[in-house]
Amino acid sequence: MILADENIVGAVVARLREDGWDAVWIAEIAPSIEDADVLARAVGDGRVLLTDDKDFGELVVREGRAHRGVVLLRLAGMPAADRAELVSRLFASAAADLVDAFTVVEPDGRVRVRRTVAGPGS
Repeated sequence: MILADENIVGAVVARLREDGWDAVWIAEIAPSIEDADVLARAVGDGRVLLTDDKDFGELVVREGRAHRGVVLLRLAGMPAADRAELVSRLFASAAADLVDAFTVVEPDGRVRVRRTVAGPGS
C-alpha cells in the first residue's frame, strides 16, 4: 500500500511496518532512481507514495502525472521518532483519504488533503 521514497528516514518505514502496513522503501530496492521512475513504480504497484521531496508536487499537481496518492512530509528538523509517530497516526486514522490525493503533513500535525485530477492510468 505504501512506497516510501529513499529520503524517508528509516524510523518512519520501520514504524509503518511494525504497524502492519505493506511498506516498500526505495532506499532498499532501487536507490538513486529518478523521481519520475519512483512515481511510475508507485502507480504500477498501486501504492501511495510517501516522500519528503517537494518535486513530487510539481509532477503530480502541476504536470498532472498519474499517481495513486502522494503524501509529502514537511517535517524538516523533527526528530525521527516524532516523525514516525506522526506518520503512524496519519495512516492509522486516514489511510483511505490518502489514496488518489496529494497530501501535505506539517510539523504542527496539520494535514492538507487535495484531491487531484490525475489518478491511476491518467
